[in-house]
Amino acid sequence: MTVSKGPAAAAIVVPQVRDLAELALTLAQWLGARVPDARSLRVSNLSYPLGAGMSHETILFDACWREGTTDRTQAMVVRIKPTRHTMYRDDLFETQYRLMRLMHDRGEVRVARPMWFETDASILGAPFFVMEKVSGRVAVSFPPYSKHGWLVESAPADRRRMWASAVGQLAAIQRVPVAQAGFLELPGGPNGFDQEVNRWWRFIDWVDPARERALLRNTFERLLAAGPAHRPEGIVWGDARLGNMMIGPDFTVAAVMDWEQPSLGGALHDLGWWLQSDHSQTVAQGITPLEGMGTRDETIALWSEVSGKSAADIDWYQAFACLKMECLGIRMAAIREMPPNFVSTEPGSRTARLLESL
Repeated sequence: MTVSKGPAAAAIVVPQVRDLAELALTLAQWLGARVPDARSLRVSNLSYPLGAGMSHETILFDACWREGTTDRTQAMVVRIKPTRHTMYRDDLFETQYRLMRLMHDRGEVRVARPMWFETDASILGAPFFVMEKVSGRVAVSFPPYSKHGWLVESAPADRRRMWASAVGQLAAIQRVPVAQAGFLELPGGPNGFDQEVNRWWRFIDWVDPARERALLRNTFERLLAAGPAHRPEGIVWGDARLGNMMIGPDFTVAAVMDWEQPSLGGALHDLGWWLQSDHSQTVAQGITPLEGMGTRDETIALWSEVSGKSAADIDWYQAFACLKMECLGIRMAAIREMPPNFVSTEPGSRTARLLESL
């Protein structure tokens, strides 16, 4: 279901929606068993976030209860594993919870506090986890945040503060030792880089079982033949973009969100995705970047300074990010039951153009 109020309105974009009144009763009963001293626990104010949540069903809510002589309230979020219309091939639902727990416990990257993970699919129809709700605003991608919404209305100095905080958080991920995230290993090779490459070959086979996307496959082969030589280790967030960050009232990052496709692929995969996403949200749509937002070169320089890692060969990683996005475009069109020729450009063509500059 999509709810819209004009071209500048954010929309509900989720795999499915459910009866929120019924969900409130179910969650209240479930939470009651996890807060043993709670009395008269109730759940209210359930809502879907606007402009986000396409791959997972995510619902915001408030829990209120009596504990002894004290009234308590906790804002929470429930994230439910998708059972149909899945965006990704690999099931990393529990893995994302473990990674969020690692990030939260270390404290270098701001994430919502993970609270409970539930494996019993009979409760909500699929496994789910609950985390603390973080207050703030999100620069949504639909419609583009550089054209509509609160970011456009903000002062350039505030945008600059937000940009610096966002890039700083992106880089802080690379200060978390990969040795502490062995659970992120994927099939397909002896190291994280090879596993990341294999993940996307498997994705292509998943969305193109008849092997009809010759340009996409050929472009991927050309991309791999082109490098890169620089392959620093590092944790991959997976969907590294401004739209997956909660921004607090002081224009700094309150939480980094949506860890659903992580890996040990290497430090530069996220930076490449960030740069390509920013390009897609602005220049690629004919939108002039907002004053105060860092340039591509400034972003690379700040990321390198904070992470302590070289961004050599970043053009290759940005091209790889573009290819990933083209792959996801095929899957998104299939989920929306669009005809195969709906995509305006042949998948692989945008990446092929980037390859020309490598």
